[in-house]
Amino acid sequence: MKNPYENYLKQIEFLERFFPKEKVEVLKKPKRVVKVTFPFKKDDGKVEFVTGIRVMFNDARGPGKGGIRFHPNVTEDEVKALAAWMAFKNALADLPYGGGKGGVIINPKELSETELERLSRGFIRAIADVIGIDKDIPAPDVYTNPKIMAWMLDEFETIKRQHEPGVITGKPLSIGGSKVRNVATALGAFYVFQKYLELNPMNNPKIAIQGFGNAGMWFAKFAHDAGFKVIAISDSKGGIYDDKGLDIERVIEVKKNTGSVINYEAKRITNEQLLTLDVDVLVPAALENQINENNAREIKAKLILEIANGPVTPEADEILKGRTTILPDILVNSGGVIVSYYEWVQNRIGEYWDEEMIKKKLERKMKENTELVILTAKEKKISEREAAFYIAAQRIIDAQFARL
Repeated sequence: MKNPYENYLKQIEFLERFFPKEKVEVLKKPKRVVKVTFPFKKDDGKVEFVTGIRVMFNDARGPGKGGIRFHPNVTEDEVKALAAWMAFKNALADLPYGGGKGGVIINPKELSETELERLSRGFIRAIADVIGIDKDIPAPDVYTNPKIMAWMLDEFETIKRQHEPGVITGKPLSIGGSKVRNVATALGAFYVFQKYLELNPMNNPKIAIQGFGNAGMWFAKFAHDAGFKVIAISDSKGGIYDDKGLDIERVIEVKKNTGSVINYEAKRITNEQLLTLDVDVLVPAALENQINENNAREIKAKLILEIANGPVTPEADEILKGRTTILPDILVNSGGVIVSYYEWVQNRIGEYWDEEMIKKKLERKMKENTELVILTAKEKKISEREAAFYIAAQRIIDAQFARL
């Protein structure tokens, strides 16, 4: 598998055409990498020593912001790359944040709920000195969720002996979470899609979605409810296809009851086949590096909406350039961090907003950002991904060098 940090560095090479080399250097290395090893007691009494990582990539624009993932394949380079992408995502969204990310090297599927709680609290104890409402603000990511965020918040507040709800976002509503947060990534992506169609109309576009977790499922529902035809969906066990369109409510029900979309009555396809279907819009919402040099020439979609982080490799970008528009992850999936920002603001001021207000604020920001990326791409004669990185880089560099 490609090293994600090398992918990131390759993505920003083009910036040296627009900025002095010494200014681009600030975007190449993280400000801080904290690697911790902490004891973790299993239910049987055995103690394991677990490794966790928290990276602060840049904090020129504000405190770090980014999720914590639990996964057996977490690496330092992966967390560094994810923190870098968060710095760009936050800057592109024009949030007062730098970029952060965290990971614990463990398989959470092998843990009981009590073990998961001890792990979550142990990691927060190990990194408590480097996080804070004005330092670095974690959130959920792969295999973490609001319940885990609640344990982490409680552990942090126990250590600090004070309430500080804004230190962690993606929390349950009962302890300061925000409305809309559970659907924010998918809803933000749908607003991006709407704005793109406003600027580049398509006639009855057919949509294929790879990945049916929280983001993929909700995007499918929003698209279906708005009258769009979703003809293919997949999850980790495989995919389904119906050219006449899938009944998304029924697909959700089947997934919930049986554990996979493949039990829905439709033609079965593989994840790989889904990517190369003759569709107008392809939505990778699963894992990184799914569209690469091996399959990019077979992609038929006119538009790729990157809900997943890094689903298209730099090599595939080059192959697809000029024939497929790619709206990049740092734009498309930024709804999650934008509503996390709203949660942080609500925690700070002690005033909580209704769903309608949050959706309106999110829609305005996502659509403004989408238009800016598309217009910048045209103006600079670069791809939409390069335009998104260019806008974010300008904001980070301006903030960094204003301090020197």
